[in-house]
Amino acid sequence: MKAEELDRRFDDGEDIADYLDLAKARRPGPEQKWVNVNFPVWIVRSLDREASRLGVGRQSVIKLWIAERLEKAAA
Repeated sequence: MKAEELDRRFDDGEDIADYLDLAKARRPGPEQKWVNVNFPVWIVRSLDREASRLGVGRQSVIKLWIAERLEKAAA
């Protein structure tokens, strides 16, 4: 099947899982690097409040906000 046909089926809401080799699937850019950042206590408290409101961890909020800012800066 050509890519255009697969795209059409996906766009039409069809289940295309049978056409994919999920054993070989991988997420692009999964490498991670550890980074230490020191924040003032008031920022950590604010991050914790936001994380609690969203039901996620502090690290998730930090990653999301940084990613949004980088995308905005790239645009």
